[in-house]
Amino acid sequence: MTDAVTYTKVGDYKMPNLTVPTKEYQIGKYGMMRRTYLKQHRPSLYSLLMMKGELLSHLEEINKSAMEQVQTIISQMAAAENVNEELKAENPLKWTGLMNNFLHSAEEIVLPELIYG
Repeated sequence: MTDAVTYTKVGDYKMPNLTVPTKEYQIGKYGMMRRTYLKQHRPSLYSLLMMKGELLSHLEEINKSAMEQVQTIISQMAAAENVNEELKAENPLKWTGLMNNFLHSAEEIVLPELIYG
């Protein structure tokens, strides 16, 4: 989809009629990590996405995908290790420690693929 750029004549110059997107985006933790990676390691892709007006939607999609994958992996790990609400009620510190370990393990799997890939 290519939108034709329109111009307004101001004196002897033609100025492009540029608009700023007004949609609200939920970028989140993983979207911010992706943005930082693109800025530092893939500046040409970052600039291209910015110029096309697709950066924010790209970051929102990355954030959504990463969150879904991390949550799925955490759920699978918790089920495999029998970490459930019963353990949470009996020993909240142990439950919290295990869930944090699952989170870090899930991020080690997802981040290289989605954020840094």
